Amino acid sequence: MRRALDLFCGAGGAAKGLQRAGFHVTGVDIEHFWRYCGDVFVKADAMTVTLDGYDFVWASPPCQDHVKSPGAMRPHGTGWMLAAIRERLLTLDVPWVIENVPGAPMRADYKLCACRFNLRRLKRVRWFETSWGAQDNPPKCYHPERSISVTGGGTPTGTWLVYGCLRLKDFQDVMGIDWMTRKELSQAIPPAYSEFIGRQVIEML
Repeated sequence: MRRALDLFCGAGGAAKGLQRAGFHVTGVDIEHFWRYCGDVFVKADAMTVTLDGYDFVWASPPCQDHVKSPGAMRPHGTGWMLAAIRERLLTLDVPWVIENVPGAPMRADYKLCACRFNLRRLKRVRWFETSWGAQDNPPKCYHPERSISVTGGGTPTGTWLVYGCLRLKDFQDVMGIDWMTRKELSQAIPPAYSEFIGRQVIEML
């Protein structure tokens, strides 16, 4: 089985999709995520951990300093990590992907939204820079239902006005994730995104 390294893994939104694509996944994060769903978890710094011994590397550096929305948080102090992890990945001779939010300082080879994977109550566009310079032609977004925002730690105001106070399961369902806490969900991507890209990597390998 092909081996993938999942940097800045969190609780494993990307890991679950990579597993579905056919990878054995090792996750790395500086915090210990007890609910991480990958095959192996390593508590370590993604900026210094060894990258050797894997067929594919996925990196999701912190996005807080790259969020462009009016309600963006104060500077998080981690924005430098995106460029820094790219420098590390450029030394590899295996495929790699960097995932982040729209507007981050990166090349957007893929622009994926949840509606592309039939998660139509979720608007969650993410950008993906690839080592192979993928050329993607995304379909126009289609959200026939009012979206549910999976940000912060509770029910965001806009979502509450439409749906009222939602349960944890409601947020899990809209993301296609059933093992994370509300806080973990806010930092995750739907596994469908990484499965989509991971299957293409498997074919290349």
